[in-house]
Amino acid sequence: MPNLENLKKQAKQYLRWHSERYYPVAAEIRAALPRFRHLDDSQVLEARFKLSDAQDLIARQMGFEGWQALKTGAAAMTDPKKQPAPQAILSSLSAQLFVTEIKASCEFFTGKLGFRVDFVYGDPPFYGQVIRDNAQLALRLVCEPVFVGDIRQREHLLSASITVGTSDEIKRLFLDFQAAGVSFHQPLRKEPWGARNFIVLDPDGNLILFAGPGG
Repeated sequence: MPNLENLKKQAKQYLRWHSERYYPVAAEIRAALPRFRHLDDSQVLEARFKLSDAQDLIARQMGFEGWQALKTGAAAMTDPKKQPAPQAILSSLSAQLFVTEIKASCEFFTGKLGFRVDFVYGDPPFYGQVIRDNAQLALRLVCEPVFVGDIRQREHLLSASITVGTSDEIKRLFLDFQAAGVSFHQPLRKEPWGARNFIVLDPDGNLILFAGPGG
C-alpha cells in the first residue's frame, strides 16, 4: 500500500481541485462517494466537500470502507466472490472535440449553434464544455495536428452525433443554423433508412452530425 503521507497529500489535492471547480474531478467524487452519486458535475462541485470526504474518496478507490479502515489495514468492504458487484449505470455521455482555441470554439458553439458555455478550465483555458438541452460537447485544446490532412472530410469521420425527437425539429434546426451562417459538410437530406440528418463543420474541422426522424 502507498505511504500514508502520500495518500494524505493526494486527499488534499482532491480537496483543492474541488475548491477550484476542476470539472474532471467531479466524476471521481461521484463514483466513489455514495452521497454524491445522484448529482451532476455542477452539483458535485457546488456541494460541501471536506478533507475527510477527500480522504474517504482515496480509501474507497483503494477498496477500503473509509479512511480509518485504510489506516488500520482493514479488509475491503465486500468480498467480490461472495457478493456480486452492482451493475454500473451510465448516467451521461459527452463527446470530446479537439480544438485549437477554446475561446474561439466556445464563441462558435454559442453564437452559431445555440449552445451555452458550461465551464472552461485553465489560464489560458485548455479544456471546456458547452451544452444545449441534453447535449454536451467537451472541448480539448490541442496545439498540434491530430488528423492527417483532410482525412476527416474525405472519410466523413464524425466527432459527435446529436439527435432530436421529431422531423420538424431537425428541419427547424437546419434552417436556424443555415441562417446563422454555419458551414455544412452535408446539407439536410433523408437517408435510405428513413432518418433526416445534416453534418456541421466547425472551425477546427470537427464533423458534428444532427439527426432526427424522417417524417
